[in-house]
Amino acid sequence: MSFTLRKLLAAALGTLTLAAGSVASAADRLVIAATPVPHAEILEFVKPMLAKEGVELEVKVFTDYVQPSMQTNEKRVDGNFFLHQPYLDEFKKKQKNDIQTVVTKVHVEPLGAYSAKHKAVADIPEGATVAIPNDPSNSGRALLLMAKNGLITLKDLNNISATQKDIAENPKKLKIRELEAATLPRILNQVDLAVINTNYAIEAKLNPLKDSLFIEDASSPYANLLVAHEESANSPAMKKLAAALNSPEVKQFIADKYQGAVVPAF
Repeated sequence: MSFTLRKLLAAALGTLTLAAGSVASAADRLVIAATPVPHAEILEFVKPMLAKEGVELEVKVFTDYVQPSMQTNEKRVDGNFFLHQPYLDEFKKKQKNDIQTVVTKVHVEPLGAYSAKHKAVADIPEGATVAIPNDPSNSGRALLLMAKNGLITLKDLNNISATQKDIAENPKKLKIRELEAATLPRILNQVDLAVINTNYAIEAKLNPLKDSLFIEDASSPYANLLVAHEESANSPAMKKLAAALNSPEVKQFIADKYQGAVVPAF
């Protein structure tokens, strides 16, 4: 074999090795969409754990409840971490080609009711304005919470998809406004009561345990999920992320940082 031919073969083998290395590197990199608090914070916490496992994690932060799922379906990210099962079920009804797959449960964020005007439920006056999230799963959840705390009654207390049409009695003639979940902390001083998702409450420097008039208990079925598109769901890197999110270290991190406002679901 001539020297020139040997050089060409060596160069070709080097290119193949680099290409294989690039594929392996891509396979060990995850891009996860998440809302800022607590989801992105928890993901940032597990980054060093994953790095030791050979997985590079990029966290793509969004402040709404639509883009993380849309980007997962478009495969612009490998998965997302922000939603619960009822939200995913409603999303799949609207998006017939949805390819999101549940990987694991991580935590529960109890939904709470807050007021800048009143100190107790009994102080809420007749005709008061109550703001709740406008996505179907969380609006139903808010109505159930209001019913359990005596503000309204519902035809069926087990209907997690309840709408305002399912209100049986509204003794205080409350005006219920459905608004985008992310905006609720910002309009708190404009309404009598707002039912706010814990992630947005924490972002707004509200303490769910101290500042809420009432809040879901830890038995809430709305566990937040790590979700992936179907091609990433069973990848070794995604399995390593799931294991990290369900680790004792994460359980301790949640307990220390959120002081009961966020509860592990594993």
